[in-house]
Amino acid sequence: MAVGEAAAMVEPQLVSNISDGKRATATKSPTFSPPEVSFLATEKKRISDGEGRPRVRKLNAYDRIAVGAVAGTHLMAMCAPFCFSWDAFWLTATLQLVTGLFGICFSYHRNLAHQSFKLLPKWLEYFFAYIGAHALQGDPLTWVSNHRFHHQYTDTERDPHSPIEGFWHSHMSWIFDSAMVREKCGKRDNVGDMKSQAFYRWLRRTYAFHPLGLALILYALGGLPYIVWGIGVRVVGVYHATWFVNSAAHIWGSRVWNTDDLSRNNWWVAVLTLGEGWHNNHHAFKYSARQGLEWWQIDMTWYAVRLLQAMGLAYDVKLPSKLQMQKLAMKDPNQ
Repeated sequence: MAVGEAAAMVEPQLVSNISDGKRATATKSPTFSPPEVSFLATEKKRISDGEGRPRVRKLNAYDRIAVGAVAGTHLMAMCAPFCFSWDAFWLTATLQLVTGLFGICFSYHRNLAHQSFKLLPKWLEYFFAYIGAHALQGDPLTWVSNHRFHHQYTDTERDPHSPIEGFWHSHMSWIFDSAMVREKCGKRDNVGDMKSQAFYRWLRRTYAFHPLGLALILYALGGLPYIVWGIGVRVVGVYHATWFVNSAAHIWGSRVWNTDDLSRNNWWVAVLTLGEGWHNNHHAFKYSARQGLEWWQIDMTWYAVRLLQAMGLAYDVKLPSKLQMQKLAMKDPNQ
């Protein structure tokens, strides 16, 4: 493995448990009972056969809002060819990079959900989280809670978005079934570290107003083209890039680590998500700030972490040690 430099930087003995503030050994993987292992094997065949488990759902108020947001942004994106301008295009590219990379990948995922590194001063953590709110994927508390549930119950029937219930379920339809998430996972008691902070409670209460504020600013700056491109095209692009991690990266790709789930390293998802597609790497070492563990596995989010670390703004950067990697390495990477 070409990760000697990274491993030498830090070899964490303990990392934060994904479900709460407790501590657990870094090499510990979820424990699967024999029936669950058998279940996973069966579901792998179901996925390869293109099968899924249909679900009849009743939308509540929260689900209707989610449907409206997703449908509305997609409708706006479909109007993009009719109000194209180069300044709107470059605005969208910039905002997509900022909200996707620094908001979702850097902040929501690696900093908040997995505590892969810390930021100093504290307001910098809040700043990046606030950027993430403009990706329209939910407030930080909700997003992080869902993601920690995913890692706690990966590819079992309690996973909120596993492809064992079908590709489209894992890709996006789970978002419109909040009752299902509550039934599977219970109360959101896995984000106590964030609920204790007034900023995240405030952002959750006022979440809807912030993207609306951005939309008003964009309209004032460039009219309808800035809305269609800066909101519609941008948000849809970040949506599907993120969702492909939940769907495609649990179905297609390679496995090099012996994890008790269906995670895959998928190069094209990694391109779309600026490094998040090295998903088997991620499920093997959830705490790692670096997901592209090989030199050729491009991971733009990791490069951002390294930049801030070099500037003295990111610290306690967690990476797997050589010993931890040896323990999880597959003898046959093709299995």
